[in-house]
Amino acid sequence: MFQSLQVRNYRLFASGQLIKLIGVWMMFIAQDWLVLELSNNSATALGVVTACQFTPVLLLTLLSGRLADRYDKRVLLFAANSFWSLLAAGMSLLVLTDLVQLWHVFAFAALLGTANAVETPVRQAFVSELVGTPLLPNALSLNAAVFNSARIVGPAVAGLAIAAFDVGPVFLFTAVSSIAPLVNVVRMRTSELQRDALLPRDERASARVIDGLRYVWHRPDLLLPMAVMSVIGMSLFNFQLTLAALAKTVFNTGAASFGLFSTALAVGALGGALSGTGRRSRPSVWLVLGAAIACACFGTLVGLASAYWLVVVLLVPTGFFMVFFAQAANQRVQLGVDAAFRGRVMSLWVLVFLGTNPVGAPLIGWVAEHYGAGASIWMGALLSLAAALIALTWQLRRSGARLRFRVLPMPRFYVTSTD
Repeated sequence: MFQSLQVRNYRLFASGQLIKLIGVWMMFIAQDWLVLELSNNSATALGVVTACQFTPVLLLTLLSGRLADRYDKRVLLFAANSFWSLLAAGMSLLVLTDLVQLWHVFAFAALLGTANAVETPVRQAFVSELVGTPLLPNALSLNAAVFNSARIVGPAVAGLAIAAFDVGPVFLFTAVSSIAPLVNVVRMRTSELQRDALLPRDERASARVIDGLRYVWHRPDLLLPMAVMSVIGMSLFNFQLTLAALAKTVFNTGAASFGLFSTALAVGALGGALSGTGRRSRPSVWLVLGAAIACACFGTLVGLASAYWLVVVLLVPTGFFMVFFAQAANQRVQLGVDAAFRGRVMSLWVLVFLGTNPVGAPLIGWVAEHYGAGASIWMGALLSLAAALIALTWQLRRSGARLRFRVLPMPRFYVTSTD
């Protein structure tokens, strides 16, 4: 399960990410709570700040993928994380001095998104250099486990910290924790990075974004998981927005109870991440689509739940299948791409995974404000379910396979070839 941690460079990478991400998740909770306080509980304002945070991903991430294929990913990571640390320090100063206004949060979210637009695709592509192809599935699953461990700890601690100290100290902790990946990137041994199978230097210098797009367009095995992820990422993966609105406007809870929603989602997500650590080969398209359907079904139930405790319970399997689907799709893309195109392909992956939020977040926020937070969740989940079922139908027809259901010895769906 933890085999990749035997590699020193990956161990430094993962530990730095864990420390930083705990602070990031604390900051997300504090930011959403601050927006609700400054906007008189406006779900639309939450949607706008989410859009500000992810619009740079939509605009810049493809260019970042080109940078990842042309330049030293380790240096790019250091630069992006340095910018992130300066932003967090500036925002914490505004909050602690009570000078913060709503437009400050919008601007901070946009600048933070700019840093993430560079850092995320580079970080995704950098993992293969840390561990090599044989350990790549395990390392990607551990990355998801690190992310969701932070998602468990961060919101829980943030909810208690906001209740005890207000949002200012939370932003300050985020600024301090963001230094960890900077230190660990410097400590990595460059001689141990696995940089084989790259384009020659002159070809790397001419690597173009359009070449990466053409590469994916002619690879249906890469295009299908990206298409499904684009819909689900836009319509369902907005829990940062919808759970805050659900906690405060539907169940009238405080910051600590809102943190419990996020923690329940993250507990399931951590299970989904760890369940893929034993995978050593490329996931099948059927596994990816099955997980997408399960995620959409449980998301629908969360939106329809009328009791607080029932939402908490349902968020656990929702989180499990959400990350199981995202991780399986990520592994299917990463293990199917040529190393020379990895940066550009992973930038496209980040675009459909995160860049669709600016499109969906304001609409989801508007639905939450006018029809209720629960409706915004189950509507998005049903749209995701429709996209997954359409993709399944297309794949079945394309491959000539059939979907069957078996009752004994255990009820399950399975796919058979017409041959």
